[in-house]
Amino acid sequence: MLEKNQPAPAFSTKNQNNQELELSSFKNNKNVVLYFYPKDDTPGCTIEANDFTKLANKFSALDTVVIGVSKDSCASHMDFIDKFDLKLDLLADESGELCESYGVWQEKEKNGVKKMAILRSTFIINKSGELVEALYGVSHEGHAQAILEKVQQL
Repeated sequence: MLEKNQPAPAFSTKNQNNQELELSSFKNNKNVVLYFYPKDDTPGCTIEANDFTKLANKFSALDTVVIGVSKDSCASHMDFIDKFDLKLDLLADESGELCESYGVWQEKEKNGVKKMAILRSTFIINKSGELVEALYGVSHEGHAQAILEKVQQL
């Protein structure tokens, strides 16, 4: 698992538009909120994405871009964005490489069954490309607002 005050793992991953998005493109320009979620269009993930969308202008005013990541495809992300009019980029980490590099691909147990899945987690990366927050196992409830408050302190 990653810890704050270390360089954020670099990535170049396709977004919902099938365009490569690189962490390095934000360096010296924008803070990045990178949040990992289990699956498009599921209850908790929808609440979280809608909450980040409602605060999109406030994040933007703080020179911060919000990017969601799951193992869903670009097409699934596009459907999710269109269905809820989301105002953020969603990265399609179908290979799981990005999830692995951030330590969010973990074993979970539900009803006595163990399986690998994305642990809902959020990382705040400053303009220098350094992790200022590494939060694992977060709840979707009130999460976007809590992250906004942390970004306001940068």
